[in-house]
Amino acid sequence: MIPGMNPRQMQKAMQKMGMRQEAIEAEEVIIKQGDKNLIIRNPQIMKVNMMGQESLQITGDIEEQSLISEDDVNTVAEQTGKSKDEAKEALEAAGGDLAEAIIKLQE
Repeated sequence: MIPGMNPRQMQKAMQKMGMRQEAIEAEEVIIKQGDKNLIIRNPQIMKVNMMGQESLQITGDIEEQSLISEDDVNTVAEQTGKSKDEAKEALEAAGGDLAEAIIKLQE
């Protein structure tokens, strides 16, 4: 916001420039990446349309979640002689790091 400008004036100025914004209600936003997900809890989302180009502005509590593959679980289980459930728990605790999970299970 521009200091000293009330929200109504700001809205009018944005409309003159061809900008529109609208709030979008959501409980959670998930951004899927190759090896992890970004989870945004309690998001505040604004959809901005500026001269036909739409974009989203998202703020909230960001949490990174590593994805654990079945191959990784099998590798850790085979290397340590532990069950797949134990291997998966160790991988989750290690943030998906195979070496760290194996070392922890071997201790």
